[in-house]
Amino acid sequence: MSEVFKNGRAASSGRLKGFYVFDSPEELFRTAARVMIELCYAEVARKGYFTVALSGGSTPLGLYAMLASDEFRERVAWKDIHFFWGDERCVGPDDERSNYGAALRALLSKANIPAGNIRRMRGEAPPKEAAEEYERGIREFFREMGAHGPSFDLVFLGLGEDGHTLSLFPGSGALTERERLVVESRSGKDGPARLTMTLPLINNSGVCAFLVSGHAKARILRAVMGDGSGRYPAGRVSPRSGNLVWFVDRGAASTLEGDGGTEG
Repeated sequence: MSEVFKNGRAASSGRLKGFYVFDSPEELFRTAARVMIELCYAEVARKGYFTVALSGGSTPLGLYAMLASDEFRERVAWKDIHFFWGDERCVGPDDERSNYGAALRALLSKANIPAGNIRRMRGEAPPKEAAEEYERGIREFFREMGAHGPSFDLVFLGLGEDGHTLSLFPGSGALTERERLVVESRSGKDGPARLTMTLPLINNSGVCAFLVSGHAKARILRAVMGDGSGRYPAGRVSPRSGNLVWFVDRGAASTLEGDGGTEG
């Protein structure tokens, strides 16, 4: 498909960068699953564990279902993976709007994952308290692991039709946060408050992977890819020393030129 793969296997994270287009959502999910597995094995071999931050939204859920499928479930080193969340709605875990709840139904309940490896945001708690608690938990986890600071191996990201990613919305004060790792955020629409990781944390990750699917995302994908001003929150994702990769399907890439499925 591209330089990312050698004989069907993902290359090292140092080469995982660019823009890749797939013929179908299923191929997008399958490739993202392979990449996660390969990155996991590489990081476990290097330091003994792997960290991933999950995203909400319909496209990431397709990936989670793929990881839970018979094709992949037994190939994943679940005991070595520590799951975090990039954002969450301020609702209980049983609420149908909960990102944690959606991931639990699609993936976590179907795999042999140690309970202590699942670190959800407490959406049912007061937002300020929940954000501070989650940030403390992140800092404590990486400190206990002997890391120099919080840095996720892999962060999955979606793309909203207004250009938001996680719960970083256009015009939100969360976009200008420089110190905090997790803050309260609002979408500007009716609905619950949200919790979100901030750009300083996201951009300190090893790999940031956008998953974008469907014709409904074509307009905003083109706008984000063509904007150099930082107008759209998704366009502000720029890992400082890690890699940024876009996995999109033909529908989402339909208004872009040169969507031939190779590195851009």
